[in-house]
Amino acid sequence: MATTLAKAAEGTVAEHRHAARIEHVSKSFSGPAGSQLVLDDISLDVAPGEFVTILGASGCGKSTLLNLVAGLDRPTAGSITTPGGRPALMFQEHALFPWLTAGKNIELALRLRGIAKSDRRTEAERLLELVRLGGAHGKRVHELSGGMRQRVALARALAQDSRLLLMDEPFAALDAITRDVLHGELTRIWAETGLSVLFVTHNVREAVRLAQRVVLLSSRPGRVAKEWTVDIPQPRRIEDADVAELSLEITEHLRGEIRRHGQH
Repeated sequence: MATTLAKAAEGTVAEHRHAARIEHVSKSFSGPAGSQLVLDDISLDVAPGEFVTILGASGCGKSTLLNLVAGLDRPTAGSITTPGGRPALMFQEHALFPWLTAGKNIELALRLRGIAKSDRRTEAERLLELVRLGGAHGKRVHELSGGMRQRVALARALAQDSRLLLMDEPFAALDAITRDVLHGELTRIWAETGLSVLFVTHNVREAVRLAQRVVLLSSRPGRVAKEWTVDIPQPRRIEDADVAELSLEITEHLRGEIRRHGQH
């Protein structure tokens, strides 16, 4: 059985040469002042098992791009394909249902996936163990810290069983120490599961600590301004000299984009 599953997995990787393909995507929104171009001719591939961060100033269209990849909206021009199926999406806020326990929030995602009721609790507990919240199945949302809530939200996203995980600044509201811990946890889970991750942030050091590749978007409208391959071995620390050095280089480019577009 294990050999059969391994061969099936190899076949899937061979068949899908990318987890997401964004081809010449543009997005406009209509408003009182007319049509506003938010994203302009963006092309980007995410390879199977790759961790990519999208970086840019506020308002550059990072979240808009993630919503398009998630299928929550459609591009005005261009195309987006996710051969492995619908991606899982983790938001800035945990968006947990407060009237459900941690485990039941995860079980809801499993139910929507069609998992049999008899199997849901076992799978929810497995996912809670994966995010290091074993024993929290029966805890209510108000009993959980901010970091614990984000762990449950991550477990719920993983419950969707997608090979592509989209993350929209999921740690932005957390304190620095909790964020640092969750960076390490996310890196571990990514390595253990082999997921592809597309992670949006405006924090340069966060982008460098986590990613194999950092993509910088320009502002108004968002375009791919520059990309960096991050050849720093994992696990990384946010205070590592190599992380700081690359972060400084990327920050200078980000500042240049902000100056070019007259943002403050």
